[in-house]
Amino acid sequence: MGRSAVSEVADRVFRIEHAHVNLYLVVEGSDVLIVDAGHPETWDVVGRSLREIGMRPGSVQGLVLTHAHFDHTGFAARAQRQLGVPVWAHPREHYLAAHPYRYAHERPRAAYPVRHPRALPILAAMARAGAWRVPGVRGLLDLPTGETVAVAGSPRVVFTPGHTFGHCALHLPERDVVLSGDALVTLDPYTGLRGPQIVAGAATADSAQALASLDALTDTGATTLLPGHGEPWSAGVVQAVAAARERGAH
Repeated sequence: MGRSAVSEVADRVFRIEHAHVNLYLVVEGSDVLIVDAGHPETWDVVGRSLREIGMRPGSVQGLVLTHAHFDHTGFAARAQRQLGVPVWAHPREHYLAAHPYRYAHERPRAAYPVRHPRALPILAAMARAGAWRVPGVRGLLDLPTGETVAVAGSPRVVFTPGHTFGHCALHLPERDVVLSGDALVTLDPYTGLRGPQIVAGAATADSAQALASLDALTDTGATTLLPGHGEPWSAGVVQAVAAARERGAH
């Protein structure tokens, strides 16, 4: 058998990695919060993962989207429909959630696979997982920036625009964790480069704003950073941000 898709990466926070995209299950008692919705094909992976950690679909309280790019909203509409759970996102993400391919980006996407051939297997895996057939999701609830959401883990919403204009991270102070979404990643799917960084201009709306938003991640002081792409970072958010700033935009 292959390795499990789910692993506990912080106190009662479980990472699911599928086709180079991460989503997270935040567990508190018998309740589960899903953070981000991967690809359409990730739906079955989530079901298996819930059972593996002793939970079930009925345990899911809701779904938070750090942002509404197609590779983070893959099964959101299905979760909303089949589980009857609320889906939260920043108000500036609602239009994009309904139209997940109409996103702003600084640089043309077509050149990146040519300039960065190591990204080709990553993008191919994402395509096989349904990245190019993501349905829109509507009827979202607004994430209250700077406030705590009354769901499993009591996440505090940290506004981190730049990758998208409504991007938000989630800070779990009692667990010393920040879920950074794509505000800071350790794998860029468009270049194949690893290590702390912001995402390339092929998918980032405003790199200067994305770099400025790293201050908000630093302010969390979290030891563990859980990104939307790539491996977890456990050497402290301050070091991760410093490395991302040194690398800069690309």
